[in-house]
Amino acid sequence: MKALVLESPGKVSLKEVPIPEPKENEALVKIKAVSVCGSDISAYRGKGVAVPYPLILGHEISGIIEKINDKNSDLKVGDRVIFSPYLYCGHCYPCSLGRTNCCESLKVLGVQTNGAMSEYFAHPAHLLYKVPDDMPWEHVPIIEPLVIALHGIHTAKVKAGEHVAIIGAGPIGLLAAMVILQYDAIPIVIDIIPERLELARSLNVKHTINSQTEDAVARIAEITNGRMAEAVLEMSGSHHGIQNSLYYASYCGRISFTGWPTGETSLNTSLITKKELSVQGARTGTDEFIEAIELISTGKVNVNAIISKVVPFDALPEALRNQSEYPESYLKVVSIL
Repeated sequence: MKALVLESPGKVSLKEVPIPEPKENEALVKIKAVSVCGSDISAYRGKGVAVPYPLILGHEISGIIEKINDKNSDLKVGDRVIFSPYLYCGHCYPCSLGRTNCCESLKVLGVQTNGAMSEYFAHPAHLLYKVPDDMPWEHVPIIEPLVIALHGIHTAKVKAGEHVAIIGAGPIGLLAAMVILQYDAIPIVIDIIPERLELARSLNVKHTINSQTEDAVARIAEITNGRMAEAVLEMSGSHHGIQNSLYYASYCGRISFTGWPTGETSLNTSLITKKELSVQGARTGTDEFIEAIELISTGKVNVNAIISKVVPFDALPEALRNQSEYPESYLKVVSIL
């Protein structure tokens, strides 16, 4: 079968590899659609989280079950599924709390272990979720990044009526903005790319701020009548975004860090104490897949808005290179097999 193999930074191609045989409690899935994540681009560039080379990329993956070796699963051959790509141990302290996303030995497909940008993949059956038969294939891989957006929102405990500052109008930030509107809260999207802020406004986001040309703190104060944002979702991973989140938040505000910065970021801890801010990380996701499937399948979240390009599998290496070179021109690239 063909698989997208990253041999070293900047060197990626489709190669022939063996079709896997599913082990006990696994399913063999014929891959139908994949999408490119920022972590795939980081691995291609040789930056961010260290990855083992050579590596098959991909964790935003969907397909059809071709074989299943799990008698306890409700899934069956022919089911259309989305992958949960987070491989957890099930017995460490976080896993014992049900917070498997924080597993002490967590492995994510396409990051710490081979991913599923391939024609087939064998995956634990309990980490597969059935999706509706009428969901377009190009929409299905976007369930996984929506899970990440939802986990950030849930971590910040967003409530109806609240102002929610979203730092970063990338795929995760825009998905979060659409969900927040569904939650009857008020998103404030902050970015430095005008086209992405314009896209946010086309998605019924009333308040957008270009933090490169505007005083974001003053604008948020104006929008919120001086209170500032009750919840802040940092989804850019930039050092400035992380630092500014403390200033965007209200007194007793809640901040969720979803973006992954490169290296350490210094924070004004005196402001955290003064405002009594609740600051928490938000890593991947846990039980948000069902909600994400419902939001997309019912059209409550407009997935088409963040899909920049759909390409055949053979064109994926070139699409990956283009997205690395011109990141501002792409949100989500989806490949159909």
